[in-house]
Amino acid sequence: MTQLNELKIHRWLQNVLLGSAAMSDETIERVAGDISAALSKQFKESRKGQPFRWRMSNIGRPYCQMWYDKNHPNAAKPHNTTFLLNMIVGDIVEAVFKGVMTEAGVKYEDSKQVTAKFGDQQIDGTNDLTIDNKVWDVKTASAWSYNNKFSSAADLAQADTFGYIAQLCGYAEAEDIEPGGWIVINKNNMEFKFVSYDLDNKKEVVQEIADKTAELERNEFRRCYEPIAETFYKKPTGNMILSTTCGFCAYREDCWDGKVSEEPSRVSKAANKPMVVYLDDYVYRQSV
Repeated sequence: MTQLNELKIHRWLQNVLLGSAAMSDETIERVAGDISAALSKQFKESRKGQPFRWRMSNIGRPYCQMWYDKNHPNAAKPHNTTFLLNMIVGDIVEAVFKGVMTEAGVKYEDSKQVTAKFGDQQIDGTNDLTIDNKVWDVKTASAWSYNNKFSSAADLAQADTFGYIAQLCGYAEAEDIEPGGWIVINKNNMEFKFVSYDLDNKKEVVQEIADKTAELERNEFRRCYEPIAETFYKKPTGNMILSTTCGFCAYREDCWDGKVSEEPSRVSKAANKPMVVYLDDYVYRQSV
């Protein structure tokens, strides 16, 4: 069914290019309404002073990040000013793609508010869409993520920095159906694919969410990652670096006592050295 839906979309897009198909006014109005709602959400709603709460969109994030969100949100490194533009581009692409799916004859149930209980914690969210009684999430991705992380559900599970698997399983748990997967769109060239959730671990993921929410009720800090010894040509360099997930975290400066430094690789001989997050004067710290 996944490949059939992809084929339907490609066929309709080809027909539009050939002049034998067009998007209906009704669909255009719905797409425009979705974009208008996204603009209001991203550029009008206040982002300050909001109390901490669990959401489907954050249940997959590491415990230490959630602890900071709850206890020290002001310690977060501010987003780059292009963050908002990146978010709204994703919203616009998603809205247009849903319109294309509608015109291509892909039958789906649109996004809706859902609620699920994980342990003692009730969590709300808005899913993306349901196809054949399975939950699907629409994601825009960089070319690298499109080709590497979203090559399969198994590959995503190896480096699920933003908790996409937990988010999808959370939506599925809320509706008591199975997760379908992700509709992924490459932001660089707009190619797309349906990546099926073909893992058999939904129950384990749901239990992990419940355990995480219960742990946060106890409110004890626990760092989820330790630094990694850097190697160059399989030999230790003597430097300590942060893991990818840790390096992306907005709280890394506070969590590591300001000892982090993002800089070009200290050992690479390449003309364009990769950026690495180093940790100097590392001292193990279990609690804050």
